[in-house]
Amino acid sequence: MEMILAGLMDSISPNSLMFLLLGVAIGVLIGAIPGINGPMAIALFIPITYYMAPLTAIGFLVGLNKGAFFGGAVSAVLLRTPGTPEAAATSWDGYPLTQQGKGEKALRMALYSSVAGDLLSTIVLIVIAAPLAAVALFMGPSEIFALISLALTVIAGIGTTSICRGLVAAAFGIIVGLIGTEPVTALPRLTFDVYQLGSGLSLIPVAIGLLAFSEILVQLERFAGKGAAQHSAHTFSSKPEDRFVSFREFFSNFKTLLRSSLIGIGVGAMPGLGAPVASFMSYDQAMKRSKHKEEFGKGRLEGIAASESANSSVVASSLIPLLVLGIPGNLAAAMLMGAFMIHGMQPGPLLFKENAQLMYGIYGSLVLASLFLLVIGRFGLRFFCKAVDIPAMILYPIVIFTCLMGAYLGKSSMFDVGVMLTFGFIGYFMRKFDYSYVAFLIGFILAPEWERALQQVVIISENNPTMFFQRPVAMILMALTLFVIIRTFYTGIRSGKKQKSA
Repeated sequence: MEMILAGLMDSISPNSLMFLLLGVAIGVLIGAIPGINGPMAIALFIPITYYMAPLTAIGFLVGLNKGAFFGGAVSAVLLRTPGTPEAAATSWDGYPLTQQGKGEKALRMALYSSVAGDLLSTIVLIVIAAPLAAVALFMGPSEIFALISLALTVIAGIGTTSICRGLVAAAFGIIVGLIGTEPVTALPRLTFDVYQLGSGLSLIPVAIGLLAFSEILVQLERFAGKGAAQHSAHTFSSKPEDRFVSFREFFSNFKTLLRSSLIGIGVGAMPGLGAPVASFMSYDQAMKRSKHKEEFGKGRLEGIAASESANSSVVASSLIPLLVLGIPGNLAAAMLMGAFMIHGMQPGPLLFKENAQLMYGIYGSLVLASLFLLVIGRFGLRFFCKAVDIPAMILYPIVIFTCLMGAYLGKSSMFDVGVMLTFGFIGYFMRKFDYSYVAFLIGFILAPEWERALQQVVIISENNPTMFFQRPVAMILMALTLFVIIRTFYTGIRSGKKQKSA
């Protein structure tokens, strides 16, 4: 009980509250700008957290992520250009409401739905994370190796139409993650006599390059092709019923909110699926179960409630595999894993035992972030709507400068700036040729733990490859990994034959 109270008190300290509030506000603003999302924001701001206390840093980054999820709805509703991929379903009913002069009402419904889904997901995380971590403590290196292998296989399908390309990207990420000194023999590996590579590549420049700089290159290419940026619709009705969401309207969608939040929690807890899957799945279920199916896509609040509550509930639930198993379930969780490691903590079951007070402080920050999102969104809607009007020629140079400074600040090294630029162009071509930069980045982050587990298995078993067959859980996980790979290749071969026959 003392640990719980101490952690909660830490979460309400003035410093923690200030940065948490700032994180949520910046997150909403960033999410409202098309082309910039939560993981990109976390990558850009991680260097700033070097000088913060661990709880303050994690709270700030979690606030960024939560704010960005709602911020994506702003441009989705006003421009029909989702600021984040998971807000795409929100635009289907949000933008028609904007055309009717009810854009503010649509944004309020998106806000209330986001807060409701996020708060419910946070409660589930608090209730089940610690018990699951206690069970995970019984997992040995064989199970950890097998689990990471399964996670990488499942995650390989994120951000690409081909899991084969995803597996290639994940394998490339593992190879890049193994650059540096080999932990057992202490010999340099893949360094090519470049002394800066002796300690391996840093997460921050790699992440900033892949997420932020490559996205800016893509956006600049699109901007140059279009020649002009799209602008939002500024016509807002002054009628109260067109501006505000009444209690009756909100609670008439309560079943949809609850169902969509539970879908989002389930999807977020499974590594590899992500918020867009939760959003589209919930929208589909809401439309199928609604008595007014014909109104979906024409400006129905129920559609907004389904999409926003689902994608926001993924934020906290995606931390379950990260905190319990040390495996990031999505890109934002991968960035948060990097932040934990920067501050000397390894996500996983031991985190609850070694840093119990910090964990309860994080729980308190998660709840407070949801409340801050409600307050900031409620009073700052009109201000955040202006974010979509920032001219691209002003916005992009600022983001590029932030990328350069973020890469430099980590080690005050121009080599890291070069790494960031290199991976920016690598990320650009990965996007162009449909290779999953998400799978690459998660493979890069998990590579050291994956290798460590494999080496422990080899050492403990004295080079006996049958070690995995002596551990039932590891054997099941490896069988699932093999099944996913075989099934994917079989499906790809069948679809290829169908296309040829057609």
